[in-house]
Amino acid sequence: MTTTVNQMMDGFGQKSRAEENEVDNSVGALKNSWQIWAKQHADYQKENPFSNVIQPGTAHLDPKDPEYGKPKAGTLTEKRGKDAHRHLGKEVEELCRVIRNIGVPAEDGLTRVTFGKLFDTYVTISNKLVGVLLRARKHGLLHFEGEMLWQGRDDHVVITLLE
Repeated sequence: MTTTVNQMMDGFGQKSRAEENEVDNSVGALKNSWQIWAKQHADYQKENPFSNVIQPGTAHLDPKDPEYGKPKAGTLTEKRGKDAHRHLGKEVEELCRVIRNIGVPAEDGLTRVTFGKLFDTYVTISNKLVGVLLRARKHGLLHFEGEMLWQGRDDHVVITLLE
């Protein structure tokens, strides 16, 4: 069988029926995948109280709910929160260790240090001293007067290690 140049040119650049079906299937699969994701996202947004989508039956936040303010179990947000909590716990432990090392034990058995001395020592360890102090006080590990400590102004404030 002889093939003419015109017949060869007719087939040049055209896809076979199998190739056309493959492209149709991959585009169709992509379209279906996108539609499934879009539906799941729309359903999620209906339950999301922070969404711009206002729907009757939207989840109502109850501050008394034990799950209030917590991420859904198994999410990356939950994992990051747990990792951050662990990291901050280590920073609080390190702060207490530094206070024990540089502080002065009193007759009552508690160790005390001034904020100025602690700041000068701790600044080489971390730049988050005040935040870690506030967290440690929140957990009952130490005590100091005032809401916030400022370098220079509060250098004389005594910090007491309670544990």
